[in-house]
Amino acid sequence: MIKKTIFSLITILVLAVPLMAGADQWGQNLDFFIDSSFDASQRETLSATLQAPSLKLYFYIDDQWWDSLNGSQQDEARKSLNFLITEFESKIYPFLTATFGSEDKPGIDKDEKITVLIHPMIDNVGGYFNNADGYPKVQAPNSNEREMVYLNSSHINSSRLPSLLAHEFMHLITLNQKEKEHNVAEEIWLNELRSEYAPTFLGFDDDYEKSNLKLRVENFLNNPNNSLTDWQGKISDYGAINLFSQYLVDHYGVEILADSLHSSEAGISSIDWALKKNGFKDDFSQVFTNWTIANLVNDCSINERYCYKNENLKDLKVAPLSNYLPLVGESSLKFGNATQSWSGNWQRFIGGNGKLTLEFEGSPEVDFQVPFFIETISGESSVDFLGLSQSQKGNLILADFGKEIASLTIIPSIQEKTKKLDDSEPYFLFSWTASVSKQNQNSDSGNSEMTRQELEAKIIEVQKKIIEALAKLIQLLQLQLNEYSA
Repeated sequence: MIKKTIFSLITILVLAVPLMAGADQWGQNLDFFIDSSFDASQRETLSATLQAPSLKLYFYIDDQWWDSLNGSQQDEARKSLNFLITEFESKIYPFLTATFGSEDKPGIDKDEKITVLIHPMIDNVGGYFNNADGYPKVQAPNSNEREMVYLNSSHINSSRLPSLLAHEFMHLITLNQKEKEHNVAEEIWLNELRSEYAPTFLGFDDDYEKSNLKLRVENFLNNPNNSLTDWQGKISDYGAINLFSQYLVDHYGVEILADSLHSSEAGISSIDWALKKNGFKDDFSQVFTNWTIANLVNDCSINERYCYKNENLKDLKVAPLSNYLPLVGESSLKFGNATQSWSGNWQRFIGGNGKLTLEFEGSPEVDFQVPFFIETISGESSVDFLGLSQSQKGNLILADFGKEIASLTIIPSIQEKTKKLDDSEPYFLFSWTASVSKQNQNSDSGNSEMTRQELEAKIIEVQKKIIEALAKLIQLLQLQLNEYSA
């Protein structure tokens, strides 16, 4: 997690005095500024002691927390730190810097070692990063004037600890490569996206059951409608950007993330620049569209673009909001919703028995994309796009719905930048009407009507799906209570 501190980047003609004149020594004690919104006790400062220096790292540990541990707990913590040192110096540092570039070194403190401060944090926070630490106090009064990151002490013995350090170190690289080298403030969602992909890039997610990736898949599936670019620091934000990063690298290569970091653009514009640089005709909008389809279909046999290639994600599929049409007679359903730009929406239609007419209408203030996915009773499937007028209206007619066609799923989304940096994305309305009418009256009645047995079986099938959907809805409502996270 990155803590964004806004301050002037105008060059100040002041000689900045480094915090430390020489290398820190084991047992050295210092006072640090910390983020009170993340600290378990809402402190703004703490005293910490250097417990584990290495070739590239200083591990400072909060004195108050360290003193609360008994001897065996401190020994376990030291073992974890020794393992983390090995992972950082043999894998995290060399692989990330070789691909994305280095942090600022020797940096503001004139010391090439990176400071890691470990202290207790609120639940669900793995760590954080503060841009201000890389600038002198004259620009950022609460700067620790070090190249540093922060880790939650509750994860000291966690298998995810290397992933957490890799995530925060990637923020340190971004600060140097984007903000200091190009004088460009990266948009938070993309800054976090690169850091979220770092554990996968380093192979830490290969053991899926204990991985950061597994956690993010759960976060995403619990709220897949989350906007990709409207960063609020919620659990669902992390899920969306992680899964998008997986798809992006699967299909276009990690070079897209690296080159976008080294461009003078930020956010979506930097991704577009990197795609063009690497010879791809697709832009960010096309990538996003394909990603929303892949989250529903995830089947390379339908189209290679509509799947994840990461073996750990081969079974990932979102659960669309299902709309059940009556199995007998004519019927009509109408639904209205609001969505943000770069949010996926999945709406499935099942049931019915006749001709399905779908009418879609989106807010005319923005442009919608509406891919749709059709599955037949025989198991065949296809993807197409709903044509929309300038007023964002379109319709689709499907014959033999409920008999030849098993389901229709639409995936409406807005794909344009509608906000300024770090502002909240606005919401825009869309609606649809789904109507089922009788087939052509001249058709053979024996072929257009269900038998009693078929009808009963269909009713049982739909009832089962309704129960499953209600259970899913209850689960989602419960998870919304714990929405905020780092």
